Amino acid sequence: MNKKGALESLLFVAGDDGLSMDEITSLLETTPLEAQNLLTEMRASHNDNIHSGLTLIETRKRYQLATKREYAELIKMYAVSPFATHLSQAALETLAIIAYKQPLTRMEIDQIRGVQSAGLVQRLLLRGLIKEIGRSETPGRPIIYGTTDYFMNYFGLTTIDDLPNVDELFQMQDNESFDLFDFPADEDADNQLAFFKKDSIISEQE
Repeated sequence: MNKKGALESLLFVAGDDGLSMDEITSLLETTPLEAQNLLTEMRASHNDNIHSGLTLIETRKRYQLATKREYAELIKMYAVSPFATHLSQAALETLAIIAYKQPLTRMEIDQIRGVQSAGLVQRLLLRGLIKEIGRSETPGRPIIYGTTDYFMNYFGLTTIDDLPNVDELFQMQDNESFDLFDFPADEDADNQLAFFKKDSIISEQE
């Protein structure tokens, strides 16, 4: 196994949570010195490659892949463009999980969905529908997420308790996907929240 490739794969899957040195050495079965050398090589490889849009950063002693600063404006432009307004069914399921089970970490979202959700969580963050609300006290202190005031206002909710129950959510047409900005702002919450597919993973809260 190529450890540099393995490390990059792990950092990609870890997303915004990143990995600590202890986690890296444990997963790769390597020493801290070798892990540090791999991280240094990876950072240099991305930074020296003008064709790479990624870099390696360290925050609170956790390592993660991030986009390079020179692409920040392009990413912001994408976040507010028509290309980004359409949310996939997977993104909507992720939003539903966060709305009903907040606060929770990305790993908890992954466990519910059965697949990694780093990219989906990032998309919802960029759209302003969810936010980082703190860090868990569990090992590694992963980020915990919750919905935003924008989410509440858009769907006409006063408190999170105003969310319709699961049975109400299932009274909907079986759409494959939903355009977040198709609904007028004055529609009632039940209609606005009727974007979840009938077999949505949110049924796991029952």
